Amino acid sequence: MWGDQADFPPDYYPPAYPPTVDPYEMHTGDPRQDIEYERQYQQSTYIVPDIIKSFLTYFQKSITEQNVYEIQNAYENGFNKLTERFFKTSPWPEAEVVAPIVQNDHLFLILYKELFYRHIYARVQNGPTLEQRFESYYNYCNLFNYILNADGPVHLELPNQWLWDIIDEFIYQFQCFSIYRCKVNKKSEDEISFLRANPKIWNVHSVLNVLHSLVDKSNINKQLEVYSTGGDPDSVAGEFGQHSLYKMLGYFSLVGLLRLHSLLGDYYQALKILECIDFNKKSMYSRVPACQITTFYYVGFAYLMMRRYQDAIRTFSNILLYIQRTKQMFQARVQMYDQITKMNDKMYTLLAICLVLHPMRIDESVHSQLREKFQDKMLRMQKGDIEEFQNSFSFACPKFLSPVPPNYDAVAAINHKEPFLLQLRVFIEEVTQQIVLPTIRSFLKLYTTLPLSKLAIFMDMSEDELKTHLMCFKHKMKNLVWTRGTSGLEGEFQSASEVDFYIDKDMIHIADTKVARRYGDFFIRQIHKFEEITRNLKMVSAGAGKTSS
Repeated sequence: MWGDQADFPPDYYPPAYPPTVDPYEMHTGDPRQDIEYERQYQQSTYIVPDIIKSFLTYFQKSITEQNVYEIQNAYENGFNKLTERFFKTSPWPEAEVVAPIVQNDHLFLILYKELFYRHIYARVQNGPTLEQRFESYYNYCNLFNYILNADGPVHLELPNQWLWDIIDEFIYQFQCFSIYRCKVNKKSEDEISFLRANPKIWNVHSVLNVLHSLVDKSNINKQLEVYSTGGDPDSVAGEFGQHSLYKMLGYFSLVGLLRLHSLLGDYYQALKILECIDFNKKSMYSRVPACQITTFYYVGFAYLMMRRYQDAIRTFSNILLYIQRTKQMFQARVQMYDQITKMNDKMYTLLAICLVLHPMRIDESVHSQLREKFQDKMLRMQKGDIEEFQNSFSFACPKFLSPVPPNYDAVAAINHKEPFLLQLRVFIEEVTQQIVLPTIRSFLKLYTTLPLSKLAIFMDMSEDELKTHLMCFKHKMKNLVWTRGTSGLEGEFQSASEVDFYIDKDMIHIADTKVARRYGDFFIRQIHKFEEITRNLKMVSAGAGKTSS
C-alpha cells in the first residue's frame, strides 16, 4: 500500500473551489457565482453527440475486454481525431455527463478523467482552474490506489504509450502546480487561503511516494539486474512484476524519478535512481520513443551539471542521432512531433554548450546539424559571451522546482523563478571559471614550445594569473568518464583535451594528444557506400523492368 489513507482517500474529492452551488437557483448578480451557475447548467443540459457516445462505448468495451490493440487505436487515433474535430480548444464532456453512457464504469471513468484533465492542461486556452488542479490530483490518487492497494495484480491492460503518458503527465501536473502556487502576487486572498489550507495536495512527498511504490511493487530493479546479465526477468519479478501493467509502470516510474530529481536539482540522486538501466544497448523496456528521449535528455543534463561533459556529449549525440533516424515516424502525430522537435532543439543547444566547454569529435551527421543551426551561438560562446551562455541555458534547461510551498505570509519576497536562478548561478560560475580556456587552447595548438611570458602577453594577464588558468585548464579537461557497467555514476578519470603540456623553467612544452583524423579512409568508406547504393538501385530497376515486360 502507498501513502497514508488519511492523506489519499480513495474516491474522495475536496470541496470545489469556488464552492459548488445549485445551478437552478436565480442568478445572484455576483459575476463569479453566475459563471459557475452557467457552467454547471450547461453540463446538466449538455447533449453528447452520437459519434462521441459511440466512441466512448467502444473505448470502454475495449478496456473491459483488455484488447490492447483496440485500446491503443482508440487512445492514439480515435481520441485525438475527435479532439481535433469537436474539442480543439474546449474541454471534453465532464465525467458526470459521460457516466450514464458507460454504465457508471468506475475504472473507465478514472481513466477518462485522466484524459479529460490532461486535455485541459494541454489545449484549453486558459488552462486548468484551481478546482480542476485539485480534482485531477484526487483522480490520480484514485487511479494509483486502485493499482497499488489491490491484493493481487489488477485485471487491466493498457498500451505502453498510455502508461508512459500517465507517469509523464503526473509529474508534469505536479510541476505546473508547484510553479502555479509560487505565483502568489497574481492570486486573490481566497485562493491563497485555499492553498494554505490544503498543503498536502500535490505535495512532493506524495509524488515521490507514488513513484517509489510503483518501482517497489514491480520489482523492476531486480528485473533489470537479471535482464542486463542475460537472465530471465520473470524469475525475480514476483506476482505483480510479471504483469505487464506493473512492469512498465515500474520502469516508467524510474524515468519519472530521474526527471523529478533533476527538476529539484539533485543530479547525483537522479543518476543513481537509474543504476540498473544500461543506456548503451537496446532493450525490451525502451520501446516508447518519448520515454527514450526524456531519459537521455535528463541524463545528459545531469552529466552537464556534474561537469561530466564527455558523458553528456555522448548521451546527447546518441539520442540526437536516434531522433534523426526516427523523426518521420512521429510526423503524423502532430502534438508528439512538436514536443520531440522542441526537445531536439533543447538537446542541440545543450550539446553546443558542452562542446564549447569540452571540445571533442562527435558523429558527423549530428555535427553537421549542429554547425547548420548553432554555429553563430557556439562562436559567441567560444569568445566568452556570458550572455549567450545564459540565454542558451535558459532555453534548454528544465523548469526547476521548489520542493516546498512558498511562505504565503511573505508575498512580496516570493519569486517563482528562484529555483531556476539558483541553477543558472551555479552554471554561470562554472562557465566563468573556464571562460578563457578556449583562447588558451587556441594558442597552445599553434606551438610546440612557448615561453610563459609570451603567452601571458598574448592573454593580457600576469604570469601568476596565467599559471592559475593553465592549472584550471589541466583540471577542467580531466573528467570522470563512463567506461563500463550499468551505473551512470561509475567511470574513470580521462583527459579529452587534444593538447597537453607541462611547464619547465618558465617554458611551456606542448604535445598533441590526438592522432589526426585520416580523411582518406573516411572518403573511401563513403565511396563504397555510394557504390553499394548504386548497385541496389540498378537491381531494383532491372527487377521492375522484368516485371513490366
